[in-house]
Amino acid sequence: MKVYGIGIDIINILRLKNKIIRNNNIKKRVFSPAEIKYCEKKIKTKYLCYSKRFAAKEAFSKSLGTGISDGISFKEIIVTNDKSGKPKLKLVGKTLKIVNKLFKNKKYKFSISLSDDKPIAIAIVLALYEK
Repeated sequence: MKVYGIGIDIINILRLKNKIIRNNNIKKRVFSPAEIKYCEKKIKTKYLCYSKRFAAKEAFSKSLGTGISDGISFKEIIVTNDKSGKPKLKLVGKTLKIVNKLFKNKKYKFSISLSDDKPIAIAIVLALYEK
């Protein structure tokens, strides 16, 4: 596979926590219902969970070179975890259609890594495709 792009994002966990506390609607605008359910279960680390997912969404958009614009939606970039805990991206809706069009229906995948060291959360996304 060939590298299409790489994206990285870093966020201050406390800053996102304060934004969510001041305006709880941010959760519904940025995160999918599944992400909200997953993070809310993590009582002591829920804002860390939200922060890593937010950073992943930003890093994903940067790996495409688009940023969050032109139909790419935070809510349609869903960060999940496999059974071993490894994070992965799931795209839905218009965002998925845009990515399919961008890669001209070639085989593609995204590799993602999340990390944190309070007060910072970080994500990196590598966009790969077959020639």
